[in-house]
Amino acid sequence: MRIHSVSVEEATGLVKKEYDDAVRRSGRVSPIVRCMSINPSTLSASMRFYKAVMMGNSPLSRFQRELLATVVSVELNCHY
Repeated sequence: MRIHSVSVEEATGLVKKEYDDAVRRSGRVSPIVRCMSINPSTLSASMRFYKAVMMGNSPLSRFQRELLATVVSVELNCHY
């Protein structure tokens, strides 16, 4: 099964904003961000959640949060 997504070139409005933010954050638009592009409000909400978890106030450092995400991804055999 193939999930349709909005290409970087076709992106407008909220999807373009989230794609541009993704490029500023990581230098690219990841596949999971592209998968959510067909529902811009879900994409935006998901990115707000991600930023709160990974970049918001926390007793864990950013390094520790990235390390936890990496370990969970490896354990689930999922690309992070």
